[in-house]
Amino acid sequence: MTMTRRDAIRIAAGAAATFSTANAAQSPEKLKRLYDKAIVIDALSFGHVWDDIEHAAVRQSGYTGIITSLDRSDLQTAIDEIMVWKKRIKDMPDQYMMALSASDFERAKRENKLAVMMNFQNATMLEGEVDNIDVLHAIGMRCFQLTYNSRNLVGDGSTERTNVGLSDFGVDVVKRMNQIGVLVDVSHSGRQTTLDAVAFSEKPIAYTHTMAEALRPNHPRAKTDEQFKALAEKGGVAGIAALGYFIGKNPGTDTTIETYADHIEHAVKVAGYEHVALSTDFPVRGLKSWATKEEWYDPRLKFFKPSYDVQWPPYIPELDTPDRFRNVITVLDRRGWSTRQLENLLGGNWMRLFRDVFGS
Repeated sequence: MTMTRRDAIRIAAGAAATFSTANAAQSPEKLKRLYDKAIVIDALSFGHVWDDIEHAAVRQSGYTGIITSLDRSDLQTAIDEIMVWKKRIKDMPDQYMMALSASDFERAKRENKLAVMMNFQNATMLEGEVDNIDVLHAIGMRCFQLTYNSRNLVGDGSTERTNVGLSDFGVDVVKRMNQIGVLVDVSHSGRQTTLDAVAFSEKPIAYTHTMAEALRPNHPRAKTDEQFKALAEKGGVAGIAALGYFIGKNPGTDTTIETYADHIEHAVKVAGYEHVALSTDFPVRGLKSWATKEEWYDPRLKFFKPSYDVQWPPYIPELDTPDRFRNVITVLDRRGWSTRQLENLLGGNWMRLFRDVFGS
């Protein structure tokens, strides 16, 4: 009998369901050593302001790397954004470096730096030209989302009224990304656009920051079980976002770090633990220290459709501090996760995906 990838995922999912009884909890000291040794990657993070507070938060986080978010208004703006990061790296070479391949994250770990992958949360900066992917790749871009929430020339976003999937231009964009080594991300894409991206991409892709629709029904940013399975079958990875109102109602009270762990474990049960990882979708320092209701929440009520269900406060206290992922592995360890599973979740799965897309 020949075992297919789908069979392997189903077996892995069954094994994941026994997490809570398979392994004894580790001591806090062992968990600290595990975290300190691991490559830790936040697949969507950025600075509120890249000041001394943010630099200190990076140190406290123990992060090895992040996929960041840059202004994608147009091509020139995108180029300028990458150049700002290049200057920051030049000015602070002891703390930051650009991530162009999987080995850069390994080097960042050895040298106690933060590897930063240049990413855009839309394809608008391409200005309708596939060749602009090459332009941005040449100066350091390694990832971008095919769409944000609304429709663009590539396909439909997650809050778009229609659900028509990738355009012909979108298929060409995916093909070029595959050819030159740019990670395809569909975190904000509509359902059919997401499935089309998985189907048309010859390389595995990412949902860098999402959550489980099964646990957050009808939220446009969540992915269905069908989408998680399709991603896993092509070797992709899904990062589970830690933004409180993404994963539940009333963050900090009804929605807690345990809710976040529930989303992680649901994705694992559907896709297998080698296809699930971590992300935040907010600055390393968190949100509470600077975001106000008037300047953060109120504008989002106008910017996002009601289906986004933006709430205040938007954060979960245990996930709003730079040591958030230490808190996460403590919860998952208590639920029976093994050392290897935790290491894969923290960064090992992203590293495998980066090798597949960029090379070692």
